[in-house]
Amino acid sequence: MTRTMLDLTGLKCPLPALKTRKALKPLQPGDQLEVHCTDPLSVIDIPNLIRETGDKVEITERNEARIVFLVEKSGAP
Repeated sequence: MTRTMLDLTGLKCPLPALKTRKALKPLQPGDQLEVHCTDPLSVIDIPNLIRETGDKVEITERNEARIVFLVEKSGAP
């Protein structure tokens, strides 16, 4: 299992969701992607994306400065 950090600070919708989707593709089941965002809409967009992909997501940090998501790649195709 590996953890990759993806810094998307400063990017606006829809770029955080699009770049998260692209970063998830090469990951293996069990790998984690830590996504750092500043766009307030990412709290809606990224969980919706992960619901589509069948992976797992949780918000590990949320404040005025940033939102941090931890996405775990599932074994589903």
